[in-house]
Amino acid sequence: MDVKQSFIEELKRHYQEIISGAHRAETRDGLEAEDIRSQARSRDDAKSAVELGRRALAHQQRRERALAELEKLISFASRGLPRFARNSPVGLGALVDVSIESEEGPEERTIFMLPVGAGTELSGPGGDGFVSVVTPASLLGRALQGKCVGDTVEIVVGGHDKEWTVEGVA
Repeated sequence: MDVKQSFIEELKRHYQEIISGAHRAETRDGLEAEDIRSQARSRDDAKSAVELGRRALAHQQRRERALAELEKLISFASRGLPRFARNSPVGLGALVDVSIESEEGPEERTIFMLPVGAGTELSGPGGDGFVSVVTPASLLGRALQGKCVGDTVEIVVGGHDKEWTVEGVA
């Protein structure tokens, strides 16, 4: 299996876990709220039922967001993952090797530019390293979009400057 496809499959599993966990929590809190409402004897019981109902709604919204993102990921992957030459500009579907210079010292990272999944850490096939998912809407994604090997971008995060240099695109 292609390494990019492997990462896509891992991200799909990640979303499926979020969806099923949110569904379980939504069901649990909804049933508990209903139970408290049906047996409410005090104002505190009513407040507890309302709070549980709100939590159930929040879990439902989290599940729906994850489902929408999963559908977007599936749609993107079904069109075929783009191939990039080493000197291609960074774009959606690119695996990007970067070196980072900051006050904390040098660091290297691999980034997978996808339409969803920002901030998710994926492990390589067979546990071979980690990849960070970045979206074009993120600060780093916007900065790297269109950059080529050798290009450097400076990003200030939390008051700290970091220089990100594109070392490779695949």
